[in-house]
Amino acid sequence: MMYPLSIPSVVMSRLAALTATLAALAGPAAAADITGIWLSPSRGAHVEIAPCGDDAYCGTVLSAKPAKSNPDLLDVHNKDPKLRGRPMIGARLMEGFKGGPEKWSGGTLYNPGDGHTYGGSLTLLDPDHLLLKGCVLFGLICKSQTWTRLSD
Repeated sequence: MMYPLSIPSVVMSRLAALTATLAALAGPAAAADITGIWLSPSRGAHVEIAPCGDDAYCGTVLSAKPAKSNPDLLDVHNKDPKLRGRPMIGARLMEGFKGGPEKWSGGTLYNPGDGHTYGGSLTLLDPDHLLLKGCVLFGLICKSQTWTRLSD
Protein backbone atom coordinates (compact mmCIF):
# COMPACT_ATOMS: atom_id res chain seq x y z
CA MET A 1 0.00 0.00 0.00
CA MET A 2 1.27 3.43 -0.89
CA TYR A 3 1.01 6.49 1.33
CA PRO A 4 1.42 9.48 -0.96
CA LEU A 5 1.16 12.06 1.81
CA SER A 6 3.73 10.47 4.13
CA ILE A 7 6.72 10.73 1.78
CA PRO A 8 6.38 14.43 1.03
CA SER A 9 5.74 15.24 4.71
CA VAL A 10 8.90 13.34 5.75
CA VAL A 11 10.90 15.13 3.05
CA MET A 12 9.44 18.49 4.10
CA SER A 13 10.17 17.93 7.78
CA ARG A 14 13.78 16.93 6.98
CA LEU A 15 14.16 19.93 4.69
CA ALA A 16 12.85 22.24 7.42
CA ALA A 17 15.27 20.74 9.96
CA LEU A 18 18.19 21.13 7.54
CA THR A 19 17.25 24.76 6.82
CA ALA A 20 17.05 25.56 10.54
CA THR A 21 20.43 23.92 11.19
CA LEU A 22 22.12 25.82 8.35
CA ALA A 23 20.62 29.11 9.51
CA ALA A 24 21.90 28.52 13.04
CA LEU A 25 25.40 27.69 11.79
CA ALA A 26 25.52 30.69 9.47
CA GLY A 27 24.94 33.21 12.28
CA PRO A 28 23.99 36.78 11.48
CA ALA A 29 23.63 37.59 7.82
CA ALA A 30 26.01 40.52 8.01
CA ALA A 31 28.16 41.62 10.90
CA ALA A 32 28.24 45.32 11.68
CA ASP A 33 31.29 47.33 10.70
CA ILE A 34 33.33 49.41 13.18
CA THR A 35 34.15 52.10 10.64
CA GLY A 36 32.42 55.38 11.27
CA ILE A 37 32.26 58.15 13.85
CA TRP A 38 31.99 57.22 17.52
CA LEU A 39 31.24 59.27 20.63
CA SER A 40 33.68 58.82 23.47
CA PRO A 41 32.39 59.67 26.95
CA SER A 42 35.71 61.43 27.62
CA ARG A 43 35.26 65.13 26.77
CA GLY A 44 32.51 64.19 24.31
CA ALA A 45 35.16 63.38 21.72
CA HIS A 46 34.09 62.36 18.24
CA VAL A 47 36.52 59.74 16.93
CA GLU A 48 36.55 58.40 13.39
CA ILE A 49 37.51 54.74 13.03
CA ALA A 50 38.76 53.82 9.56
CA PRO A 51 41.05 51.31 7.85
CA CYS A 52 44.68 52.36 8.12
CA GLY A 53 46.65 49.74 6.17
CA ASP A 54 47.53 46.07 6.54
CA ASP A 55 43.89 45.15 7.30
CA ALA A 56 44.07 47.24 10.49
CA TYR A 57 41.80 49.92 11.93
CA CYS A 58 42.78 53.23 13.52
CA GLY A 59 40.87 55.99 15.31
CA THR A 60 41.44 59.74 14.87
CA VAL A 61 39.99 62.57 16.98
CA LEU A 62 37.64 64.79 14.96
CA SER A 63 36.38 67.02 17.78
CA ALA A 64 36.16 67.27 21.57
CA LYS A 65 35.04 69.66 24.30
CA PRO A 66 38.07 71.53 25.65
CA ALA A 67 38.85 71.56 29.35
CA LYS A 68 39.13 74.94 31.08
CA SER A 69 42.74 74.11 31.88
CA ASN A 70 43.48 73.18 28.23
CA PRO A 71 41.27 75.31 25.94
CA ASP A 72 43.47 74.64 22.89
CA LEU A 73 43.10 70.85 23.30
CA LEU A 74 46.83 70.20 23.28
CA ASP A 75 48.36 66.84 24.16
CA VAL A 76 49.69 68.26 27.43
CA HIS A 77 50.04 64.93 29.28
CA ASN A 78 52.03 63.11 26.58
CA LYS A 79 55.02 61.25 28.02
CA ASP A 80 57.11 62.59 25.12
CA PRO A 81 57.76 66.28 25.90
CA LYS A 82 58.15 67.03 22.16
CA LEU A 83 54.50 66.00 21.57
CA ARG A 84 52.91 68.04 24.37
CA GLY A 85 52.28 70.98 22.05
CA ARG A 86 50.47 68.98 19.36
CA PRO A 87 46.73 69.48 18.97
CA MET A 88 44.54 66.55 19.93
CA ILE A 89 42.22 67.24 16.97
CA GLY A 90 43.64 65.02 14.25
CA ALA A 91 45.63 62.88 16.68
CA ARG A 92 45.35 59.09 16.58
CA LEU A 93 43.92 57.59 19.74
CA MET A 94 43.98 54.02 18.48
CA GLU A 95 45.92 52.13 15.87
CA GLY A 96 46.75 48.70 14.58
CA PHE A 97 43.59 46.79 15.51
CA LYS A 98 42.99 43.64 13.49
CA GLY A 99 40.33 40.96 13.57
CA GLY A 100 36.60 41.16 13.42
CA PRO A 101 33.77 40.78 12.82
CA GLU A 102 33.03 41.26 16.55
CA LYS A 103 36.45 41.62 18.23
CA TRP A 104 39.66 43.36 17.21
CA SER A 105 42.97 43.13 19.04
CA GLY A 106 46.71 43.66 18.67
CA GLY A 107 46.42 47.44 18.62
CA THR A 108 47.20 50.27 20.97
CA LEU A 109 45.01 52.86 22.69
CA TYR A 110 46.38 56.28 23.61
CA ASN A 111 44.82 57.98 26.64
CA PRO A 112 45.34 61.74 26.38
CA GLY A 113 44.19 62.10 29.99
CA ASP A 114 47.34 60.45 31.34
CA GLY A 115 49.61 60.43 28.28
CA HIS A 116 50.05 56.64 28.30
CA THR A 117 49.58 54.15 25.48
CA TYR A 118 48.00 50.80 26.34
CA GLY A 119 47.66 47.46 24.60
CA GLY A 120 44.00 47.03 23.86
CA SER A 121 41.04 45.34 22.28
CA LEU A 122 37.80 46.49 20.69
CA THR A 123 34.57 44.52 20.99
CA LEU A 124 31.45 45.37 19.02
CA LEU A 125 28.67 44.86 21.57
CA ASP A 126 25.96 45.66 19.02
CA PRO A 127 25.93 47.79 15.85
CA ASP A 128 25.91 51.02 17.90
CA HIS A 129 28.14 50.24 20.92
CA LEU A 130 31.88 49.55 20.95
CA LEU A 131 33.73 48.40 24.08
CA LEU A 132 37.34 49.59 24.28
CA LYS A 133 39.62 47.83 26.73
CA GLY A 134 43.13 49.05 27.53
CA CYS A 135 45.51 46.97 29.63
CA VAL A 136 48.95 47.02 31.27
CA LEU A 137 51.07 44.34 32.91
CA PHE A 138 50.23 41.67 30.34
CA GLY A 139 46.51 42.22 30.73
CA LEU A 140 46.44 42.03 34.53
CA ILE A 141 45.18 45.59 34.99
CA CYS A 142 42.58 46.83 32.51
CA LYS A 143 40.13 49.69 32.08
CA SER A 144 37.15 49.71 29.75
CA GLN A 145 35.02 52.35 28.11
CA THR A 146 31.96 52.01 25.89
CA TRP A 147 31.62 54.28 22.88
CA THR A 148 28.39 55.02 21.00
CA ARG A 149 28.12 55.19 17.22
CA LEU A 150 26.98 58.55 15.90
CA SER A 151 24.48 58.47 13.08
CA ASP A 152 25.53 59.88 9.74
